[in-house]
Amino acid sequence: MNRHVRAFVALGTALLGAAAIAGAPALAQDKFPARPIELIVPFGPGGGADQLARLTSKLGEPLVGQGMPIVNVPGGTGATGMAKLVAAPADGHSAAIYIADTHALLTAENMRWTVNDITPLAVMIKQPSFILVAKDSPYKTWADFEKAAKENPGKLKVATVGFGSVDEFTLKHLDSKGGVKVVQVPFSKPSERYVSILGGHADALYEQAGDVAQFIKSGEMRPILMFGEKRMEEFKDIPASGELGYTVSLPQFRSIVVRAGTPPEYINTLSDALAKVAATDEFKSFLKDSYADPDSFMPAAGSGDFLKQQLEDMKKASAGS
Repeated sequence: MNRHVRAFVALGTALLGAAAIAGAPALAQDKFPARPIELIVPFGPGGGADQLARLTSKLGEPLVGQGMPIVNVPGGTGATGMAKLVAAPADGHSAAIYIADTHALLTAENMRWTVNDITPLAVMIKQPSFILVAKDSPYKTWADFEKAAKENPGKLKVATVGFGSVDEFTLKHLDSKGGVKVVQVPFSKPSERYVSILGGHADALYEQAGDVAQFIKSGEMRPILMFGEKRMEEFKDIPASGELGYTVSLPQFRSIVVRAGTPPEYINTLSDALAKVAATDEFKSFLKDSYADPDSFMPAAGSGDFLKQQLEDMKKASAGS
């Protein structure tokens, strides 16, 4: 082999070696997830969204092989947290708890994101909402509360998660269909919302029973109306809105979403992990304690259509229909 051939072979070997070294990091980056997955909670600590996030993080970390740190970003009925999500790269390393109240914001036309800017990984929980009062409230039943609201329009205060939410749409429906006119008092922090009726700052609370289960079990709060078609087994004495002629029953749902454009294989990886989370005894117990539908879980496939249908229902409710 002459010196020119040897030089050519040596050059070729060096180039191949350099290419292999340069390609090594790229191959390593193909592993997903390559780093911790930030789980954004667009509400303060202690509420249902936060509870879901912390349980999902605990059960999900061993499945995805990475940490899932919780970041609470409250404000604007979830809008502040969602702004953080849609500003992050669409690489599957940022996700958010996305609930019905935040979804309801999309009935407005000036939001910074649309339903097409997010992709659901799964719907994790579906549960009915209630009107609750403090144990010493003068309103012993829904009939008492309804009567007082009609006789004193705009006097009774109801604590909610915020304007433009499912809470507000439901209260509008009670007004338009039954003349139950109340004042909405928004609290972005769950703890403040709960304390509002315990401290007498509001007359009633719009909330899911599971989120305030400790107060119900201790007797500090009691439900007087459930939104749905039929009564729940756990609350047999509490009327369902459907039996009273109020047809609104928008369920509270809590899903986990990522930015649209996230690679499909990453979405499948995360959705499969969430399916395993939902199948655990601990998560099933969580659903039971939350008074939620035991068949709440819905994987990525089908969740997108679910969100779109929910938005259509919300638009009808926001119009008072």
